[in-house]
Amino acid sequence: MKDNRLTKMLAIGAACALAASAAMAQTTTSVGANVGPVGVGLTTSSGAFAAAPANDYFTFRTGTAEPVRYYYTPETTIVDPVGHTVAWTDVRPDMPATVHYIRQGDRMIVKRVVLAKPVTVTKETTTTTTTTQP
Repeated sequence: MKDNRLTKMLAIGAACALAASAAMAQTTTSVGANVGPVGVGLTTSSGAFAAAPANDYFTFRTGTAEPVRYYYTPETTIVDPVGHTVAWTDVRPDMPATVHYIRQGDRMIVKRVVLAKPVTVTKETTTTTTTTQP
């Protein structure tokens, strides 16, 4: 009887551990080794910008969850899918991206942002021609 009870408890424990790990894997992925420019101890989240970047943070939405503030520093890089650096002023709401960050207390400090699509910047130029009549 005791062996049957122990088996049930171990099975329930294993099922709970499996369910918890599956739930955690849906939103974030931890990087445990040095992977190129990303680095050790970073967490990765994929989603879209909820609003354009402010002074030192931006809001980012993953899935259907509420937007979360991610803080960036002057060392934070933002690149397009090819790896070209993008200016923060070119980031618009609803742009899909992947954010690599470190948690420090209650803040997420962003190290790198990789946009899912290339940024198209439209520059408007105006040419004025004046002619003088003799």
